[in-house]
Amino acid sequence: MEENIINPTPEQIAGWKKQYKTVHKLTIGDKVAYLKNPDRRTLSLAMTKIAKSDIIGGSEAILENCWLGGDAEIKTDDELFMAAVGKVGDLIQVKDAELEKL
Repeated sequence: MEENIINPTPEQIAGWKKQYKTVHKLTIGDKVAYLKNPDRRTLSLAMTKIAKSDIIGGSEAILENCWLGGDAEIKTDDELFMAAVGKVGDLIQVKDAELEKL
């Protein structure tokens, strides 16, 4: 597992952007986390948990697997975690598509 970078430098953020394309900064009070967009594996894991009525587990799967760095207390403190859970769904971005019957 990679080291948890709490205060990334602009160079580290640029490296994340190069590797993951998009980096998000989640701010909860004075706590900050850096997240990437979820990949298919992460979405599959989250949807499997949600299908079993484990909505918090699904959100936790997204938070854990998209985590790049930040204050780990966001993942362990219930109040901070619930605030993060309210935002992780915004990481799932779907482009518009059209289906045409030929």
